[in-house]
This record gives sequence, C-alpha cells and structure tokens, in this order.
Amino acid sequence: MNELRKKYLSKVKRIVVKIGSSSLTSPLGGLDTQNLQKFTSEISEVKDNNLEVIIVTSGAIAAGLKYLNIQEKPKKYSMLQAIAAVGQHDLMRVYSSYFYKNNKKVGQILVTREDTTKRQQFLNIKNTIISLLELDVIPIINENDSVALDEIKFGDNDTLAALIAGLVEADLLIILSDIDGFFDKNPRINPDAKLISEVYDIDEKIEKAAGGIGSSVGSGGMVTKIRSAKICVFSGIPMIIANSREKDVIKRILSGENIGTFFVPKENKKLKSLKRWIAYGMITKGSIKIDKGAEDAIVNNGKSLLPVGIINVEGYFLKGDNILVLSADDRMIAKGISNLASDAIRMIQGKREEEILKEFGHEFCCEIIHRDNLVVF
Repeated sequence: MNELRKKYLSKVKRIVVKIGSSSLTSPLGGLDTQNLQKFTSEISEVKDNNLEVIIVTSGAIAAGLKYLNIQEKPKKYSMLQAIAAVGQHDLMRVYSSYFYKNNKKVGQILVTREDTTKRQQFLNIKNTIISLLELDVIPIINENDSVALDEIKFGDNDTLAALIAGLVEADLLIILSDIDGFFDKNPRINPDAKLISEVYDIDEKIEKAAGGIGSSVGSGGMVTKIRSAKICVFSGIPMIIANSREKDVIKRILSGENIGTFFVPKENKKLKSLKRWIAYGMITKGSIKIDKGAEDAIVNNGKSLLPVGIINVEGYFLKGDNILVLSADDRMIAKGISNLASDAIRMIQGKREEEILKEFGHEFCCEIIHRDNLVVF
C-alpha cells in the first residue's frame, strides 16, 4: 500500500464516485451495459464493507440518442433536453435493475446549477442525500439536463461531483474516466506522456498540462477534472482520477494501490461549509478591484473588505450577490457575498468611514464583504 494513500484511504467512510459518459457508453452508441454491470457490482461490494457510496453519473443524452435511434447529436438545445428526459429514464432503469440483482436500493436526485446557488436549496440537497444514506439507499445524482438553462448549466458532472463531495463532507471523490489518470501532457497525441501518480499542488504547470485531454463523448475533459480537484483539495477531500475499465478499480483504489492520480488535500486550509458554497456553489455576478493595502488586510490579516480599499467596481450586482475580489494587477484573490449593490459601492469606493458618514449617513457605513462571508484563495 502506498503510504501517502494509506494515510487518507484507511479512514474512508463516505465516498462519492463519479462515472463519466465515456465509461457508460459503448463505441456503437447507447449504454455500455457490461461496464455498468461492473460498476454496480463493485459499488455493491463497497457497500457490503459498510462504506457509504454516492454516485454522480453522466450518460442521459447518450442513452436517449440510442433509445430514440437518433444517429447524430442535435444542435438544438430544446431537442437535447427532450433526449435527456428520455435517456435519464433508461439510465436509471439499467442502474436499478443491476443494483437490484445485488440486493441494493437506489434513489435518483436531479439537480441544476441554480439549485446550488441558493443556500437553502443547496442544504436541502444535502439533507436528501443524508436521508437516503440513512435508509441504506444509494443516491444516484445527475444534472437535470431536461430543464437546466444552457447558460447556467454545470456543463460537466466533474464539477457537480466535487460540489456534492464537499456538501456531504465525503472522505474521498473517485472520478472514473476513459484515461489512466492525469498526465504531464496529452497522452493521446504524445506517446512519451508520463502519468503523474500524486499531485500536491495545482499550480499553473498542472493547469497547462490539463488542456486538451478528454473524451469526445462527454462534455468534460481533464480541464474540468482539475477544476474539480481544486474544489476537493481546498475542501480537505482527497480525489483520485482512474480508468473505469480497470478490473476492480474501486476496490484497488480503496486498498491503497498506486492506481490513477491522487490529489492530496490541503488539510490546513479546509474550508467550512458556508465558505465552500461561496467559493464554488454560488455564481459570481460582478467584481471589485482593490488596492495593495486592502489586499494585505484580507489576505494576510483576515480582515473584512472596507470601501476605502476599493479602486473599481465591474458589472451590476445586488446586495447578497457573490462577487470576485481582484488585486490591482487583476489577480483573483477572493470571492465573497456583497453587503451592498454595485451602484452603492461606486458611490463610496475609496472613501474612509468619516467621509461616508458625512456624505451618506450610517446606511452605507459597513464592510463591503464581511470576513465571515469572504473566501481567500
């Protein structure tokens, strides 16, 4: 057993397993029932070892195309939504039948990006998942493609899986794909590409290496998997990318075998639930640029963001919206929930408290973003 992996995997109790489109569909189209049978058998064995498993699945559109005998993926978005509605039914039918053979019950949860942006709905998703686990039911989660608006879709289930892992405080996220793990360059066009076994820090080099790797079947790719790894490591959750077609892949991962790529969590920077939601669940509506003094105050001294340090306000947003905080040289340094609308901030930006009091009264004398609602990256 790899010692690093042993440290994290020996205490795993709750796992999120994300299964991508490429792992669920056959080259001829439609669902790869043989591989689906493999997953359900492996996951059932994991459950028999008293571990909790949550599945995030793709494959609804691919299943719908086959079911409706449509040869080419339509470009019209409403048609794709209709196909997803048909395919989701077929996908769950297959999952249910295979899990039933292993004496396991399943429950379906369909979510949209909008569900994660509203705090109460986000927590309701968590409560439903936890309740299903308490009922000894395996939750199967997918994006609700049949109703999601194109402009606010997750677009990939990698991000959804990472958000779910953080939401339910999972001990591990396993992303099963059609690739052996994360490589230093695209292995499909570079025969000398090397598999990276462990990633300790997702820096610019890692993000650059992620470009262009991915299946043509799914909407994700290695870029989205690295984005998911960022969410996980800052949530204190280890993540592994591995090849879904490896024999006993989940069992081997949990045994600590050196398989796939292991992303090491940052335990000293573990975000609390509210801050994870601010950082990754909410959609950002605008941005604020701050000076060096304000940057130092919030990054190094844990302070709230005050009007005096604001240089510029971009976009239109309301009180309670999530906004980006940028440095003077345009680096993203934080995200947070604004206490004022964009127009109000423009009136008081760069001013000290006594100036604001004199000009506008007590109404605008507040932190722009309180430190409790501010996530520093």
